[in-house]
Order: sequence, then C-alpha cells, then structure tokens
Amino acid sequence: MDEGVRSSLNHPGEGGNAVLPLIELARLADGAFAEVEATLDGDAESLLLYRDGEAVRAWLNICPHAGRRLDWAPGQFLKSKDGLLVCAAHGASFELQGGQCVAGPCRGEALRAVAVTVRDGVVWLG
Repeated sequence: MDEGVRSSLNHPGEGGNAVLPLIELARLADGAFAEVEATLDGDAESLLLYRDGEAVRAWLNICPHAGRRLDWAPGQFLKSKDGLLVCAAHGASFELQGGQCVAGPCRGEALRAVAVTVRDGVVWLG
C-alpha cells in the first residue's frame, strides 16, 4: 500500500469540472486509499480514492456527520478489519461500494461521490 499519496496534477486556472488526471493507477495499491486534490465547480477539494481491482471509486474527503475530513492525518485513512472505511473523528463506518454509512453517528447517510474514470493506467476526474 502506498500510504500518503497526494496529487497536485490538477492545473489551477482550469475551472469547473474539467477532465484532469488525478493519480497513476500503479501508485494506488489494490484495496488502498489515497487522498488527492482536485478542482470541483471552481473550488479546491480533497478527494478520497479507493482502488478495487482495476476500478477506482472517489468521494469528497468529508464525513457527513460533522463535515470533518475522514483521514486521521493527510492521506492516512483507517480501514476496519471488516473492510470498512472509518472516520478518524467520530468512528463512523462506511462501506466501500457506494460510501453508505453503516455504523456510527451518520448511519444511513452517504459520502458524496465524485465521478472518476481509469484510462491508460491513469485515474481521471470526470
């Protein structure tokens, strides 16, 4: 697992949700998380990426419970022995298929998904 992977491949000045590279797939081990920064609707956002085989899922790095980041340190995420993403602030647990909170203070809510694609060994926004 490549802990602490961060990306600044997004080019400031390109507004909106332009299709931009986020990270090379090879830098994200299968079953691992990474934090990258991207510009969404003109705002800089922290994204949480999760690799599942050749697929990558992405969410805003914000817990729906209190609006805090999910990582305990930049790019460092907790994963339970049951394979759930755990919010470092209040222990909310999220399944990794759709980002649904299955335990903790925001049970029934979900992480905000961000569209990404994998193309030519690179994860792209959009």
